[in-house]
Amino acid sequence: MRLPAAILLVLALAAPAALAEYADVVINRRSEASEMRPVVFPHWFHRIRFHCKVCHDELGFEMRAGANDVRMNDIIEGRFCGMCHNGRVAWGAERCDLCHSGKKGLKSGIYGGHQTTGPGRW
Repeated sequence: MRLPAAILLVLALAAPAALAEYADVVINRRSEASEMRPVVFPHWFHRIRFHCKVCHDELGFEMRAGANDVRMNDIIEGRFCGMCHNGRVAWGAERCDLCHSGKKGLKSGIYGGHQTTGPGRW
């Protein structure tokens, strides 16, 4: 059975937007004050590989951009990002350049993909 083009168009337009699901999150709360480049967290890269609950339930990240106070010491001690970025599952904290890859002066926020329209907008 073939659906008319008009019905397909209506269905496509009714689909929910990704709402930041595949964007990058720039974290520059303390980076530049510590003479480091801002962190670029590729949310899209993690989201296409893992369900939301992996990071937001099991690792303790709040479901709102900017709400998590993650420090390097947390990561080194195996909390938050450090649960996977430990040198065994993924690269460890000694590879600073892989996370601290943003351009100097880049403000914290959500870039690319989609902008969130929920409480995560900051």
